[in-house]
Amino acid sequence: MKKTYKNLALAFAVLCVFQSCATVFGGSVNSYQRTKPLPGQEARRIRPVALIADILLFWPGAIVDFATCAIYKPRPANDAAPATPPATSVKSN
Repeated sequence: MKKTYKNLALAFAVLCVFQSCATVFGGSVNSYQRTKPLPGQEARRIRPVALIADILLFWPGAIVDFATCAIYKPRPANDAAPATPPATSVKSN
């Protein structure tokens, strides 16, 4: 009986440590990850390993990762800054 409690406590500790994997192991979150793309811009990419780990280990961790924007991949170094969509002009008659 005592061994069962130790195993449950260990399993709970592991779940607590690995919750929100992208927040814990993903590094710092930059402005690219925090900024929502404008209409016409490419959507931010999600870290699939962190998402799967969140779902399998402790699904509320996925909520934390999306709330902190840590689930999104940082912009690659060779990727240029996203272009702003062209401004629409209003013609008056």
